[in-house]
Amino acid sequence: MNISFPFQIDYRGRVGISDENQHIKDMIEQVLFTSPGERVNRPTFGSGLMQLVFQPNNDQLAATVQFLVQGALQQWLGYLIEINEVDIQNVDSILYIKVLYTIRLTQQMQVAAFQKAF
Repeated sequence: MNISFPFQIDYRGRVGISDENQHIKDMIEQVLFTSPGERVNRPTFGSGLMQLVFQPNNDQLAATVQFLVQGALQQWLGYLIEINEVDIQNVDSILYIKVLYTIRLTQQMQVAAFQKAF
């Protein structure tokens, strides 16, 4: 049983749960959008992506984000998933992040897509 992210109460009034595939996507989202130092007991957890909010949105930023995302995911979720590809696109003031990964336990390929406006 995995608690859903963000935390929510389901239709029965109980803590919301998610299946294994959704839980892994939720964990990817947490790694991407948590800044190092934000968690007291894990000060290095996160990707540092949010520290780039005020940087100019250009190809150099996309390359930096791709490096940060892949490294953070391998560090924090490498035991659960194998990162196949990280695709970063910057369009105007929006950063699109697509992560293609394989779940190690089931060998099932999945895609997680996120977007963040800067």
